[in-house]
Amino acid sequence: MASSCDLDERLRIHVVGTQQLELARAALRLHLAELGQRSRASERAQHVAGARAVDVDLVEEGPDRRVVAPEHEQLQSLERTVVGLLELVLGRGGRILRRRDRIALRGSVPPWQDDAAVETMRAIRKRESGPGLTLDEVPVPTPGPDEVLVRIEAASICGTDLHIQRWDQWSSERVEPPLILGHELCGTVVATGSSVRDIAEGDYVSAESHVTCGMCFHCRTGKAHMCEQTQILGVDRDGGFADYAAIPASVVWRNDRSKLPPEIACLQEPFGNAVFATSTQDLAGRAVAVLGCGPVGLFTIAIAKAFGAGRLFASDHVPFRMELARTLGADAVVNVDEADDVPAWFVEQNEGNGVGVVFEMSGALRAIEDAFGIVRHGGNVVLFGIPSRPATIDIAESLIFKNLTVSAVNGREIWETWYTTRWLLEHGVVDLRPLITAELPLERHEEAFALLESGEACKIVLRPNGATP
Repeated sequence: MASSCDLDERLRIHVVGTQQLELARAALRLHLAELGQRSRASERAQHVAGARAVDVDLVEEGPDRRVVAPEHEQLQSLERTVVGLLELVLGRGGRILRRRDRIALRGSVPPWQDDAAVETMRAIRKRESGPGLTLDEVPVPTPGPDEVLVRIEAASICGTDLHIQRWDQWSSERVEPPLILGHELCGTVVATGSSVRDIAEGDYVSAESHVTCGMCFHCRTGKAHMCEQTQILGVDRDGGFADYAAIPASVVWRNDRSKLPPEIACLQEPFGNAVFATSTQDLAGRAVAVLGCGPVGLFTIAIAKAFGAGRLFASDHVPFRMELARTLGADAVVNVDEADDVPAWFVEQNEGNGVGVVFEMSGALRAIEDAFGIVRHGGNVVLFGIPSRPATIDIAESLIFKNLTVSAVNGREIWETWYTTRWLLEHGVVDLRPLITAELPLERHEEAFALLESGEACKIVLRPNGATP
């Protein structure tokens, strides 16, 4: 080929899948041989277009790679020739996907792989320090070698998200904007990093929100939920209130779509908190009290009922939540704003005796104090709620002289809790549907957060990619 050609351009065509790539390369080499041209390499060939030299690169497409549509007429003609040939070789499913000025050649691939043509996405972010959230258009993340890219189908709002939205003392000291919120999620894997082996495109997954280091004493002794280097999705790194999320493969959990629809699959993470808390106790036939009827408190009531609690009592101050507690099986519920002596109410409900197991799920200082007055001598107190400031407890009178067993729990046991969680939900032992107040698109996130702030909602599920009722 003469070196004086006045156009030295390169046409790059991206092909999905290693097998399709090899077929395409073989077909192009054969085509060029028939034209009497010479192949320069297995990945590159020359073609004559209008007596000008053009390089054709065939490369395997990755989620972060795109191809710019050619501007020159000769390249456009060559593109039509080569693409037509490759579509014929790759089969009837072969097609060209275009997005604005981008082009990629794809063979017969599953529908979810169309996501590779998407460059930007919507995301609910804490853009900067201060109250409030914004819905922004941001680049679709590129998964690292050990990560997967998930197209989010459902993501539920947690109390932690409310703290970040308000920008209270805790969140202002913990969160570094800009940050995409959301750690309770599920969706479909649309791309995998180069080192990922056990997760495949098309897998329907949820995620353990606690990303642990894998190397510390706790991680290496089977107690990863205690890892001191834990990073939380949507708190310390970008989360799932978006069309897509890049998630470490190490925290991905496969779901069975036929048994867990997205609005339930995304609740496994918060539901697992209650599963872990209740798993520390033998509840069958015992009197149980749940203080605080937020989502995790309500999950706890449902599990305690399923596990055979003898008597089940609850407390809160929001009528909406109190009614949900009754729906889930609480025998009696007290409004703490209307009771003069909350511990006395529990004792009266339990035939004059203290309660055997008390779950403090609210973090309210008054509820923490009440827990030790409600529990019987020799009973158990499980502390899960996070107080806004240090709590004061009379250790001698409230703990030692009552011979109490006190447990403090956080998160989920990785992965033991997840197996129990899946069994409870897949087999209908616990039904979480009554706790889903609404399913809303990302565009209505302000409405969703306001509804939760009002107390007239339990779990609100955001549906980034549609399918809202």
